[in-house]
Order: sequence, then structure tokens, then C-alpha cells
Amino acid sequence: MTGYEQQAYIQLQFWQHKMQKKPSADNRIARAVQNKINSFIPEKVHNAITVAIEKMVKGVLFGAKHTTAEPREDASLQLREAYVKEKISFYQNTATVEGAVTGAGGILLGLADFPVLIGIKIKLLFDIAALYGYDVMDYKERLYILYIFQLAFSSQQNRNEVYRLMEGWQGYSKSLPDDVQEFDWRTFQQEYRDYIDLAKMAQLIPVIGAAVGAIANYKLIAQLGETAMNCYRMRKISPLKIIT
Repeated sequence: MTGYEQQAYIQLQFWQHKMQKKPSADNRIARAVQNKINSFIPEKVHNAITVAIEKMVKGVLFGAKHTTAEPREDASLQLREAYVKEKISFYQNTATVEGAVTGAGGILLGLADFPVLIGIKIKLLFDIAALYGYDVMDYKERLYILYIFQLAFSSQQNRNEVYRLMEGWQGYSKSLPDDVQEFDWRTFQQEYRDYIDLAKMAQLIPVIGAAVGAIANYKLIAQLGETAMNCYRMRKISPLKIIT
């Protein structure tokens, strides 16, 4: 390993440890409260939200592949990640401006921020995948992107489950369905929605909405970028499994 790879490996180990932590008491309480709230929401509303997010994500997921660069070949991890960090910074700035504009526009524009932000996030993941040398024309690489998304924006309990799948991706990917319809869209949308609710709801409040939207979007993109980097590091530098 080069010095950079050794440093990345250590960072990866700390991140893996965090991904495998058991849900804390606060996590469990928040999860129970959110589950209770979800139980009050009519099933037809859940279904409508699921279908809306499914169609939106599919549109971005299968459209972004046509606007993403070719996989970068024969580059060191250090060079790849230099480009990745530039991309994360670019998308953070984009999401910050978008969040400020929609936050300043009140409730209607604030609500419009949700689908736009999802599009920004998934396009970032496509670009990161290509920089690490993975071909997003491959259907299973696009599914890997969805799992990264889910890992970044989930409760700790769901994060534990998703992480275990991604840790053994090489074997697990062979068992994946060839039909995207079989992906668990209900869990995907509910975990994402529940996770960002507290961070984003204040964006709908007049006056402070612009500042909240800008800060929330900046942090959410940073979190997604960190998650993506470590997910691809797992495949690039083959770390040892950490037992907690």
C-alpha cells in the first residue's frame, strides 16, 4: 500500500465500525416514534409516496447513465479520490444554492426541493462510481448506487442491515434480481423520508427557510459523499472485516 492508501484504509476502518454500531437508546426511541407516526398515515398515502419516489428515482437512475462519463481506467486511489472530492464540493455548492432558493420561496418551493435534491444526489453517485472505475451501464452497479443512497440516509438499524449486504457485495450481487421492480422501494422511500424529515422540515418555515435549506443540503451532500467514498474503498482496497 502507498501512504495514501494506508491512510484511506484507517479511515475506512473507523467508518466501518460506525456502520456496525448497534442502535443507541435515542435511535430506538426515535425509530419507535417515527414508526408510530407512520402507523397513523393511511396505507394509500404510503403507497402513493412510494410510487412517486420510485418513479422519480428510476427516472434519474436510468437517465443519468446517459450523461455520466466513462469509467476512469488505470488511476491510483489518490488520484481517483482527488477527483471525487472535487465532485462532492461541486455538488455541495449546487445543492446549497438550490436549497437556499427553494427555502426562501416558502412551502411550495420548499416541497419542490425534495425531488430536485434526490436528482442531485444520484447524479453525484453516478459520477463517483465512474471515477472509481465502475461502469454504471451495468445494472448491478446502478443497484449498488441505490444501496449507497440507502446506507447514507437510514436509521441505524436499517444501516446495519444494508451495510452487511454491501460488505459482501461480490457474493450478494450474484443473487440480485435482474428486474428492478423487485427492489424494496417501500423501505427505500420510508427510510429516506424519515431520516431527512427533521433536517428538512424547518426549510418550509418562512424567513429562516433559506438558511436552513442551504445548510441542510450542504451537510446531506457531504454525508452522501463520505458514504460513497467508503463504499467504493471497500471494493478497491479489500479491508479486513471488523468485528465489533
